[in-house]
Amino acid sequence: MADTPWPLPFGEEKTLANTPNTELKGGLKSRHLTMMSIAGVIGAALFVGSGKQIALAGPAVILAYIGGGLLVILAMRMLGEMAVAQPDTGSFSTYADRAIGRWAGFTIGWLYWYFWALLMGWEAYVAGQILHGWFPMVPAWGYGLLVTVSLIVVNFLNVRNYGEFEFWFALIKVVAIVVFLIMGSLALVHVWPWGDANGWSQLTSQGFMPNGPKAVVVALLGVMFAFIGAEIVTVAAAESANPGREIIKTTRSVVWRICLFYVGSIFIVVCLVPYNAPGLTDPTRGTYNVALDALGIPHAQLIVNFIVLTSVCSCFNSALYTASRMLYSLSKRGDAHRIMQITGRDTGTPYVGVLISSVFAFVAVWMMATSKMDVYDVLMQATGTIALFVYLAIAFSQLRMRQRLQAQGVELKFKMWLFPWLTYAVIVCIIAALVTMVLEGTYRNEVLYTAILAAAIVAMGIVAQVCGIGTRRVAASDAGDARLSESRA
Repeated sequence: MADTPWPLPFGEEKTLANTPNTELKGGLKSRHLTMMSIAGVIGAALFVGSGKQIALAGPAVILAYIGGGLLVILAMRMLGEMAVAQPDTGSFSTYADRAIGRWAGFTIGWLYWYFWALLMGWEAYVAGQILHGWFPMVPAWGYGLLVTVSLIVVNFLNVRNYGEFEFWFALIKVVAIVVFLIMGSLALVHVWPWGDANGWSQLTSQGFMPNGPKAVVVALLGVMFAFIGAEIVTVAAAESANPGREIIKTTRSVVWRICLFYVGSIFIVVCLVPYNAPGLTDPTRGTYNVALDALGIPHAQLIVNFIVLTSVCSCFNSALYTASRMLYSLSKRGDAHRIMQITGRDTGTPYVGVLISSVFAFVAVWMMATSKMDVYDVLMQATGTIALFVYLAIAFSQLRMRQRLQAQGVELKFKMWLFPWLTYAVIVCIIAALVTMVLEGTYRNEVLYTAILAAAIVAMGIVAQVCGIGTRRVAASDAGDARLSESRA
């Protein structure tokens, strides 16, 4: 109360002292955001899951990863344009609210929260299985519970602590991939001294596209899910000292990250390893394990398991951070209970949102203990196409917001290329992908389950908007116009 220039009425001091804090403190540094942006696109899907796509499409899977990466690059460019103009911890959910309507921001925000909250349970399961394999004296669910509680504690601390943990998690993954790229490159030019893998022979020895173009299309549909997470940096940047600068830097660098880490890794694998190697589709081995075996690296299984454990812990950490900030943003806009915007006075962390977001992780631990994880697999299917829904919301939001900005004469510091044609192209491609998934059948359940979930959330959002449920301090359009005026200034 020392900052108050006049005495407060009797009892007022107690009232203000008991008022919950609802502001984020920030504290993320540039190096945190750089590594978080890298970690966002590197998950277990690269180290293990990509083997299924290689087995499906053969060496031509490279085309699928290039296509999926291009979609993400365009989506990030559109998101970057909006985020630089209006940094917000709600990111694309807030922009959908302002550009399309409250129901859109409500829907995409809760869908995104559901994705990350549910994913945490799966990451806890994988971490538990790996640790149980190393130290079987403790059951897998015990390790899953340990990982869950430990990372909740990390997210209770100031956001810079989260940034530090994520920095080191990401650094381990980056070092692992760089070392793999170096070893693989040496093998490609016949100077790697160990193992049987050398040269480019496997790229065309059984045909570049052995299963035909349809298999490449199906692989492309599967690859699209692997890249979700790149957009986390636009959420985190709102808690940094210079959000606009950080968003521009990381959005521009997403191109080389995808090319180097995903396309580069997959290219080396398909050059060195036969696409029909049995270990590629084995969930206990996967892409990197098979490739390291071919390179003659001892203890490949142990090495890959360590990398995957680091990756799933990083993903859990990022998921909990992102989910809690999305709840915070939804609460600030009146689309979630106001309790979810309460933050710690000393840490500035939305600890209520952290606890609520971790509920599925505890459900997964319980299912691990009772051998009911098959039920969790069904829940996970409803997250299958959320990435495409997010990208679609980003495209429509950017289309509407750019038109509004142009009408107001606002000069943008960061722009989407070839507007509006590339934006329209992204919209068409995503809709075509969703239709193809339903007609082709491989990912039909994922599309249908996600669509049912989205329809239920849309209905709730429309009811909230029509009935005026939730308190909103500033109307979405007014808030957007206010920020646009600030960015113009």
